[in-house]
Amino acid sequence: MKKVLFSIKPEFVEKIFSGEKRFEYRKSRCKREVDRIVIYCTYPCGKVVGEVEISRILVGSPRKIWENTKKYSGISESFFNKYFMHKNIAVAYELGRVTRYKEPKTLSEYSLKVPPQSYVYID
Repeated sequence: MKKVLFSIKPEFVEKIFSGEKRFEYRKSRCKREVDRIVIYCTYPCGKVVGEVEISRILVGSPRKIWENTKKYSGISESFFNKYFMHKNIAVAYELGRVTRYKEPKTLSEYSLKVPPQSYVYID
């Protein structure tokens, strides 16, 4: 399995675990092929709390991506539009099966000292 660790805000992490958020949005696609996202929950949690399979990756204009994903976006349209303001391309990782770790992990367990601004590949 090829994994990438994403930094995700706590409110969105909870929506991923509840199934309300089935898409994770990014301004650019990972350059490597990945099939799982390891979830780092940002401040105040500061732990790696789970992982999720990537069902597929959608790439297109922000308008097209929003229209195709809004039902399970877990965010408001205004938040989406602000995030992709002045961008021509939007990326949506469609989330599949989610695993919540029984015990959250530290970044050091992944040989990381600081959380990634956006993402980091996990070998």
